Amino acid sequence: MPVGEAAVGPRRARGGLVGSVEVLATVLVLLVVFREPLAGALAAPRMQTWTTVFVSVLVQAVPFLVFGVLLSAAIAVFVPRAFWARALPRHPALAVPVASVAGVVLPGCECGSVPIAGSLIRRGVTPAAALAFLLAAPAVNPVVLTATAVAFPGNPGMVLARALASLAVAMIMGWLWLRLGRADWIRLPRRPELAGVGRGRAFWAAVRHDVVHAGGFLVVGAMAAATINVLVPERWLQTLADDPVLSVLALAVLAVLLSICSEADAFVAASLSQFSLTSRLVFLVVGPMVDLKLISMQAGVLGRRFAFRFAPATFAVAVGVATLAGAVLL
Repeated sequence: MPVGEAAVGPRRARGGLVGSVEVLATVLVLLVVFREPLAGALAAPRMQTWTTVFVSVLVQAVPFLVFGVLLSAAIAVFVPRAFWARALPRHPALAVPVASVAGVVLPGCECGSVPIAGSLIRRGVTPAAALAFLLAAPAVNPVVLTATAVAFPGNPGMVLARALASLAVAMIMGWLWLRLGRADWIRLPRRPELAGVGRGRAFWAAVRHDVVHAGGFLVVGAMAAATINVLVPERWLQTLADDPVLSVLALAVLAVLLSICSEADAFVAASLSQFSLTSRLVFLVVGPMVDLKLISMQAGVLGRRFAFRFAPATFAVAVGVATLAGAVLL
């Protein structure tokens, strides 16, 4: 270790900078000291609802986040850059639809697709194709389409409409990125140093890094979704369902706020029977592409400048395409 680096460690230690261990210890002490008032607050009905929604979002999302992180690390460590040059067309405009269709064969949700997209960009894949995959994979993979068919047993058109609309949105956003996107909007976080170590150690180092990094933003998004669930009155939904335009916008916004994993959102959409099929299709197309936890994770993995531009544009395109698909196919 260089002398300069050896000197930094002691200086940091003597400087008293707070690390994660100190933060955890402080939180545990506070929980013990304030356990009685906290227990009373957690017993309140609104707090119980908040806790239920928060935990359910995490339980749904974490397995697919881990799956995506494992695949992302495998791509980063084991797949050579030359593979992507052979697998995808050289022209970026042609690589976008190929990457979108690739989402059909990869089970997973939006929580896993974000780190995978970041890893693809690191491996030299054009951002437009990686972003098209990010949007398509959570909505058109076999698990999600099967769940949609089960949730809407008497309406197979919903499965077709969801698949086609989601693929269309993914490709449109990929092509829009080619036209309007800027490379400096994407700021990938620094990865663990993988050079000079074995593939096994490099793989687990990348897994640990991505789980901590993406998982933190997932928690933030889950907290925001739980808060919105508590604050939005259910009677508003019934009022909005009677207006065809407002019902579409209402379910689009609701999809963003609820942040339901794409493997479960079809059952929630089916339960919203007071809304039209078109508005529920909008819910199914928007949710896996734009929601609170996904925006948080995109900000963490791809950068805030990217997320705050890409998410609103995706929302607008998804609402428009899903409404058109619903009018034609449902």
